[in-house]
Amino acid sequence: MGAWLNYSSDRRERAYEEAYLAESTDRYDLEYRMRELARANPQPSWMSGLSR
Repeated sequence: MGAWLNYSSDRRERAYEEAYLAESTDRYDLEYRMRELARANPQPSWMSGLSR
C-alpha cells in the first residue's frame, strides 16, 4: 500500500488503464475499452500520430 501512495498521479492512472485493458476478454472487448479510454482522455489532434 505504501508503494502505491508513492506513485505519481500519472503513474497511478497509467497502471489503472493497463489493468483495465488487461481484463478484456477478447480482441473486440480490448478495442472497445481502448476507444472508451480514448474518449475519456482526448488528445490534441496534432498528437494523434505520435503513438504509432
